[in-house]
Amino acid sequence: MNVFLWGVFPYVCLTLMVVGLVWRYNSDQYGWTSESSQLRESRILRWSSPMFHLGILAVAVGHVMGLVIPKEATEAIGVTQHQYHLLATIGGGLAAVVTLVGFFGLVYRRFVKRSVRFANTKRDRVVYVLLTIPLLLGAFATASNQIFGPEGGYNYRETISVWFRSIFFFQPNVEVMAGVPLSFQLHIVAALLLFAIWPFTRLVHVFSAPVGYVTRPPIVYRSRKPSTSATSAYPGWTPVEETKAGGVRGEDLSAPAHGA
Repeated sequence: MNVFLWGVFPYVCLTLMVVGLVWRYNSDQYGWTSESSQLRESRILRWSSPMFHLGILAVAVGHVMGLVIPKEATEAIGVTQHQYHLLATIGGGLAAVVTLVGFFGLVYRRFVKRSVRFANTKRDRVVYVLLTIPLLLGAFATASNQIFGPEGGYNYRETISVWFRSIFFFQPNVEVMAGVPLSFQLHIVAALLLFAIWPFTRLVHVFSAPVGYVTRPPIVYRSRKPSTSATSAYPGWTPVEETKAGGVRGEDLSAPAHGA
């Protein structure tokens, strides 16, 4: 089981993610979207969406720093393990709180607000479940091991980080994962499952960068002029005026032409 979870399962999930993204992009580019529901409800979305997205971005940056950057690299620039632990715990804790508050605001909006709930699909429900599990497990693992755990916290950079980097060298170091606390192990497995189903959900929008958004021309949806038309009349066009009798003034264009 140890070999399967940490030596086989990660490659299965990552393969599903990469192949699924390629398949989704080639077969469903019009569906490559977050499927916005802003028109259905905007008051809760206005504060919960920025909190969740900014919070999860900070969490992702913290994970990259902790898993990719070796312990020796931070010590080489004068950052001790204690200093790193304080930075990761305080910064990660704040990011986790912001993420969870924003996320549960989105969940409340999605499942309680009637106008948004009717737009839910089975895929949306699966996504929210598979997002909730790793978020809660990650918060629990951090609180139980880093905040309320032994002094100095759990040094995951000597176990989880080593295993994570070994995955990309195709030499998974499964031995170091044997003594990792169960809460961290469950958090990792839940995250891998999330990656596996990623391409088949609305989460694909994470890989879309709106590079041209800031330079694109504005889109005019309605005119600011107090008129019934959003476009100007063509030069030389004279509108037909109705008479009081219900007829029209000017040439009767409905009459048949000569020789018809």
